[in-house]
Amino acid sequence: MSAPARTFTVRNVQLVRALFAAAAAAMITFSPDHSAAIGLSVFSGFAIATALVLALSAWLVLPAGGRWPYVMLAAVDLLAGMAGGVPAWRTNDVFFGVVVAWGLITGAIELIAGLRARRVGEQTARDSITVGAFGLILGVALLAIPAGLTQPYAIKDAGEFLLTGIILGVGMFGGYAAIVAVFLGIAGLTPQRADAIARASENERSASEIAPGGER
Repeated sequence: MSAPARTFTVRNVQLVRALFAAAAAAMITFSPDHSAAIGLSVFSGFAIATALVLALSAWLVLPAGGRWPYVMLAAVDLLAGMAGGVPAWRTNDVFFGVVVAWGLITGAIELIAGLRARRVGEQTARDSITVGAFGLILGVALLAIPAGLTQPYAIKDAGEFLLTGIILGVGMFGGYAAIVAVFLGIAGLTPQRADAIARASENERSASEIAPGGER
């Protein structure tokens, strides 16, 4: 007996993740305030929303043996989002600590999952590897920014300004979100790459319904 076709696939997950990343990038880009409070509030919403989508998708999209990346990513996203959502904790040090840890951990999970998927020939492996690499790059880049950096500068005919570590950090997270949004959006709109996972999942489920001696 064949399994019913899935209406929600890996391609849909990629598009929803791209939408959340695009929203985070837009909020940071068009906000004149790049403080830790704004950066963590945007990050918190982005991380928690992504966690909910990944948690649901682990059961709606992936087969039983392949759910671990989404489950782990959802757990890390939720914990980081909740930490960033506490108003009293929205300081420069907390921003760097939370986002650096989140970028390194989620980046490593996606990278490992992508490398494992590539070994078995899954066509979405490259997407996971690339997004994982983006996360690791974000974490390393934020580590290189001194949280207490204060650098005054002047622009002719515009006045004097102050560049700080938190402005750079929040802006870097916004840049990361924009890049991920574009990449996942393109990946999600390429059916033959993302839908291969869904077809493989359906084939696996159909095969599991067939007993050794024949069809149940």
